Amino acid sequence: MGKHHSDRFVTLVDDAKTRIEEVTPAEVKKKFDTDDDFVLLDIREQDEWEDARISGAEYLGRGVIERDIEEAYPDVDEEIILYCGGGYRSALAADNLQKMGYHNVKSMAGGFGSWTEAGYPIEKKDS
Repeated sequence: MGKHHSDRFVTLVDDAKTRIEEVTPAEVKKKFDTDDDFVLLDIREQDEWEDARISGAEYLGRGVIERDIEEAYPDVDEEIILYCGGGYRSALAADNLQKMGYHNVKSMAGGFGSWTEAGYPIEKKDS
């Protein structure tokens, strides 16, 4: 399965999840299928993004998201859905972005792993 996370880290993520909205991969796929106006933001590490990503996603790494979000996505009301590998980092980032005044930011539950398990479209380095 996925990477093992320490109890303290999971507690931190669980706390963040009490303040954010999570959406399922199926809900994100439906948004793509109905041409909803939203940004799907991959916040994984650069090498993860380069290897494979969700088709239609944009990239802003977790390490710089709080620093660079306002320049890249200045509209605090724009719907932004974040994803990482398993939904942990994106939950923490969504919590921070809300603290920065972003009103419509969400985290995709289960992250890239859940998206690929569902068989939804991805782009790979070799394709």
